[in-house]
Amino acid sequence: MEDVGLTFLDRGRVMADRSFVVDGTSVATASNREPDHEYEEYVVWNLVIETPERTILWDTGSHPEAGDGYWPEPLYEAFAHVDAADHTLEGDLSEAGYALEDIDAVVMSHLHLDHAGGLYNFAGTDVPVYVHREELPYAYYSAKTAEGSIAYLASDFDHELNWEVVHGDSYHLADGVELLHLPGHTPGLLGALVERPGDPLLVVGDEAYVAANYEGQSMATSLLWNNAAWRESLARCRDIQRETGAEILLGHDLSVFERRR
Repeated sequence: MEDVGLTFLDRGRVMADRSFVVDGTSVATASNREPDHEYEEYVVWNLVIETPERTILWDTGSHPEAGDGYWPEPLYEAFAHVDAADHTLEGDLSEAGYALEDIDAVVMSHLHLDHAGGLYNFAGTDVPVYVHREELPYAYYSAKTAEGSIAYLASDFDHELNWEVVHGDSYHLADGVELLHLPGHTPGLLGALVERPGDPLLVVGDEAYVAANYEGQSMATSLLWNNAAWRESLARCRDIQRETGAEILLGHDLSVFERRR
């Protein structure tokens, strides 16, 4: 197996109360009815995976107009992508030495608005966009009705895209890249095991926003489609990490991202 190249793209910062990210962080009690809140900085990232077969983009980040009314106000109030306008997909790819035309395939870990906001760049092209079978219908259900999740915007993904639907628990995408179905945060969340000699990487993504989630502290209920499924997926990730010795890449943990990058 030839080596697989990884390039990490920093797509900016989201500000949010830690209680959304780690459940129960700021909880009032009988003796402390006004607990302190931790308003923290989280990273939005993408990943370019170079294989002998093709160049793969992992996720597309937020829409650059996220803070200018593109995102629903209640959601932006909770999760403010404060510098989205400074992080277009084309611009961040260029800083890393890539052009949009260099991308041969896109993998959508899921279709939340901080991950699918750059999909418009691939509308009308033949670039395959990989998404899990359980994610696409739930995204449309959420975006087109008053039910489901507020974190899906039809304007992100309702384009003429070359969808490639992933089925099952795992999917061989390319030599050294195995996609993993990790339901819980959303029905069709995808992670990946990138097998590089001596340096495997387990892309956990939004299965665990931060290290505390990976250690077992749940995200807020509003961030989980199914808590039981989330715990099963977490156990699967930990098993894979033990078996492979892989480093992990979490969904929005800034310190883990900077260390890994």
